[in-house]
Amino acid sequence: MKLDRLIQVAAEQPDKIVAVAAAEDEEVIEAVKRAIQEEIASFLLFGKEKEIIHLLQKKGLDPTTTDKLKVLNASTPSDAAESAVKAVNSGDADVLMKGMVSTAVILKAVLNKEWGLRTGKVLSHVAAFEVPHMENLIFVTDAGMNIAPDLKQKSEIIKNAVSIANSIGIKRPKVAPIAAVEVINPDMQATLDAAALTQMNQRGQIKNCLIDGPLGLDNAISLEAAEHKGIESDVAGAADILMVPTIEVGNALYKSLIYFARAKVGAVIAGARAPIVLTSRADSAESKLYSIALAVNSTK
Repeated sequence: MKLDRLIQVAAEQPDKIVAVAAAEDEEVIEAVKRAIQEEIASFLLFGKEKEIIHLLQKKGLDPTTTDKLKVLNASTPSDAAESAVKAVNSGDADVLMKGMVSTAVILKAVLNKEWGLRTGKVLSHVAAFEVPHMENLIFVTDAGMNIAPDLKQKSEIIKNAVSIANSIGIKRPKVAPIAAVEVINPDMQATLDAAALTQMNQRGQIKNCLIDGPLGLDNAISLEAAEHKGIESDVAGAADILMVPTIEVGNALYKSLIYFARAKVGAVIAGARAPIVLTSRADSAESKLYSIALAVNSTK
């Protein structure tokens, strides 16, 4: 599957509504325009009304002539985040999306005990990459939320990623817990956790996937590398999901794929009551569009 296919699949779903917090951003509005053109979502745009309408008009969109757009004024990014989260909480929207608001502000709203989107589960970042010369999407988790997750958190991170993969038709994704080596080393916590996660999967504690680790990045994605090291595994060389041990590893891998490999990406935050599109303000409109499509496909 390619990321463009995600857009096609999303267009086949019943119409979903995306609540955008602080939508006064040109790349966000461009993504909104393209999502409407592809018929994958409708939008509630919270933020500075005049600025949003100006950007919409600049892109050839008129909220008064379409039922796919509604602009709702919010004077500050904090107010916009609160209103967008409340819209999802109340069922008026199906997906939350970050605009020109800091991650800290929108997550504060998401975690509000009264009207937020908490479930008690770990929130984690799940990115789907379309890498040149690779046939299938590669998921990377967690590159944006959990700094140094423990074994329990890693289990939840995998479950979140598996749920996203399942939602786009990957019925039993292959999960590789990544470490610097592919053997268990008592001095390397990543290898111990990887082995424990593998055992948890075998005993049915983590379902709907196949886990094997520890695996190095090379032998997780390259069958040739795995064979060269004599690794016999159904996951080695064929991983769908790469689970990194720390946020530093995930962040470096994420950016390396984009800037070195020129990969395309769509990403969501999973584990809340609804998917959250939490792209960087530096991300392109294309990346935001793919993220919207991924979120729409993963709505229940």
